[in-house]
Order: sequence, then structure tokens, then C-alpha cells
Amino acid sequence: MSTAPEYDSDDPERALKYAVQHIRGDRAQIIEGIIEPVTPTWDHESAAETIRGQILPRARELGCITGSGNLDLPGSSNWFVPDIAVVPAAQAKGATALLPEETLLVVEVTSDSNADTDRIVKRKRYAEYHAPLYLVVDRQEKSVTLYSEPGRLGYTRVDGPHPFGARIRLPEPFGLDLDTSDLV
Repeated sequence: MSTAPEYDSDDPERALKYAVQHIRGDRAQIIEGIIEPVTPTWDHESAAETIRGQILPRARELGCITGSGNLDLPGSSNWFVPDIAVVPAAQAKGATALLPEETLLVVEVTSDSNADTDRIVKRKRYAEYHAPLYLVVDRQEKSVTLYSEPGRLGYTRVDGPHPFGARIRLPEPFGLDLDTSDLV
């Protein structure tokens, strides 16, 4: 479990991650060393809620919670705030940040301002840091893609893109079909 980095002026990564956690007002994330505010629109939140509502019952059965807590990528200048992460409740308790490998599923919903970040940068980094499942809800392309089997060179299994309205299978431990018709 990752904990909040303490300020250390001799370590730029720790100093940057400390700073992003202490920004007043909106939440922020660090994407490849650039601090970006996290300010989703209601349309964006509606798409995330559609997915969350379908996975929440199964997440609870698995002893997990769903949320948008911090994910630390140690050894890099990245500190992500996913739209949804499914994590074991016991690991989340008392944690400031978790590692992508501690999630069961990460979901990102694209926005006009960050679609390529979710499609390219986060997909690469989540695989590198072993997030087992990465679901991209691409509102610009009106599609959903599930990435699995992570490795240093990326995800080795891709299911999609599927157009909004299709059903997409989340493998075990979820074992459920997501209905994307409400995303249309």
C-alpha cells in the first residue's frame, strides 16, 4: 500500500506528489510530470455512474469499494485520479493512495480535454504498473474498450472497441456483462 509522500526537497518526485496533494480547491493529478486539475462535467459523471451502478453490487460481494481515490505510480512523475477504481476495502482503509496493482479494475471516462491521455498515456502506465483490468469509456468515439493481462510493454489482451449499446464482459473476479446502452 502506498502512503502519501512526505515533502523532500532533494527528491523531485516526492516533492511533486506532495505538492499535488496540497493544492487548495479542486483535486489534481499528475500526468507525465504535468499537474492537471480534475474537473469532470455532469455528462462525464453520468457515464461514470452508469458503469459504477452496474459493478457496485459485485464489488461489494468481493469486499471491495468503488471510488476515485489517488493512485501513485512510484518511480515516475505520475499521480492519477481515476474516474472509478475497484479496490479491496481493507486496502483502502487509511490509505492516501494505492498502487494500480492493488486495484481489481480501473475505469477512465474520456473528456474532450483528456481523451488521448486516457487512451494512450494512462493505458500504457496502468499496464506498466499492473492494473489487472482497464476499461476506457470513450465518449468522443462512443465506444468501450477493456484492456487486460498487463505487462511492461502494455496490455496483451484487448476487448473492443465496442460501440455504445453493446454488452462487454468483465472477466473474473467480476464475471458480469456491462450494458453500455445508457451511454448512448
